[in-house]
Amino acid sequence: MIKVEHVTKKFTRNKNKREKEEFYADEDISFEANSGEIIGILGPNGAGKTTLLRMLAGILEPTSGQISFDKLNYKNNEIEIKKQIAYLSGNTKLYDTLSSYELLKMCCDIYGVDKNKIDSRIKEISKILDMDNFLYNKIANLSTGQTQRVNLARCLVHDPKYYILDEATTGLDIISSQIILDFIKKERDNGKTIIYSTHYMEEAENICNKVIMINKGKIITTDTPKKIRDKTKTTNLRDAFFELIGGASNAE
Repeated sequence: MIKVEHVTKKFTRNKNKREKEEFYADEDISFEANSGEIIGILGPNGAGKTTLLRMLAGILEPTSGQISFDKLNYKNNEIEIKKQIAYLSGNTKLYDTLSSYELLKMCCDIYGVDKNKIDSRIKEISKILDMDNFLYNKIANLSTGQTQRVNLARCLVHDPKYYILDEATTGLDIISSQIILDFIKKERDNGKTIIYSTHYMEEAENICNKVIMINKGKIITTDTPKKIRDKTKTTNLRDAFFELIGGASNAE
């Protein structure tokens, strides 16, 4: 289980040429994510989703609050936690001179996958994400959708327990998107804990067990997609979001 307790992240930015100001990217965020759940983190660009996921992945440290994984915290158990995480960033750059296979083999070495099991593990992931046709092609020659599948594949070589996925399908064609979404649902059914950030409301509605809507760094609601629609008297999460914030002008 992932437990987030009153997490806040504060940054400093330039107000003008002479002055700086503090601002909150995320403020007083609390929620739990259990095994076998997909938790959707929804909100517009600038709402604080990526900052939250970076804190969950141990890349950023909260200004205040606590994050724990099965009661372990980063302060005392950083390596142990990170060995169990698959973190997919929206702007990860891959070594495009390598083939997909070479990149995955390198990631297996980094995570300490048993050398006798590396080939079978790569072939297993390749089949799951439909990569067989381009597994030995250089990454520089792949399409956007193929590259994103490789990007996801490199997170999976160590069979992680927790998935932290930031905008996994942004900019992808319908086939690549569906392959990734189908994989995410299967991993949920295998008991994995999945945090899934997206601004595609319809996508989240189809795959998430629970949704956390964020605007301007704060949670505005947490519930199942159906209950959110019911309490806002709307037919979809997009309309529900605007109902909760009082219109598009109040979004980031």
